[in-house]
Amino acid sequence: MTTLQQILPGAAVAAQDTPLRRSRRALKPARTPAAVLVAAVLTAGLGLTTAEIVSALLGKSLGWVPVDRAVAWASRSSWHELPPVGLALAGVGAALLLLALVPGRSRLVPVETTDPLIVVGITRVGLRRTLRAVAQEVDGVHKARVRLRRRRIEVTVVTGPESSGSMLKQVGTAVGDRLAGVGTLETGEVVVRLRRKGL
Repeated sequence: MTTLQQILPGAAVAAQDTPLRRSRRALKPARTPAAVLVAAVLTAGLGLTTAEIVSALLGKSLGWVPVDRAVAWASRSSWHELPPVGLALAGVGAALLLLALVPGRSRLVPVETTDPLIVVGITRVGLRRTLRAVAQEVDGVHKARVRLRRRRIEVTVVTGPESSGSMLKQVGTAVGDRLAGVGTLETGEVVVRLRRKGL
């Protein structure tokens, strides 16, 4: 523990803020369309209900929202008596709320930078294309396919019948060197699979 961490209790938390964590936080997409839809529906519904209640308290009901009937129906009904349409609407509403709250999966792979205040990412499609091009540059590789998994990169190369096991090592080295050159932060291990042409 450093002297700064001993003096400031929150400094230990800041020290654990790695570039990968910062990148994930910054590059994580928000569920903007779902959030906007939920906010618009809730604002309209609750706004109309508020206007109806305030106007009823002032002595003249607007008649836009049947608040009295809704309160009476809710007081004499229970969840197991709801019609299937009502349950479906409640489920859709709950799903929209969860979708608006939970951030989506990032389409960008974080890239290491020298400045801790700058966060850069490369698209997953762009990284796949780059790695596929590198794998196809190895002698004897006719075709390559790259899949980005959670903790590994799978490279499948199609070769001729004269290929050997050393080609796997060459492809793995080439892909690993390109990953190091790009500076991706969370790619994991590279797994190379060989498939001979015509099989």
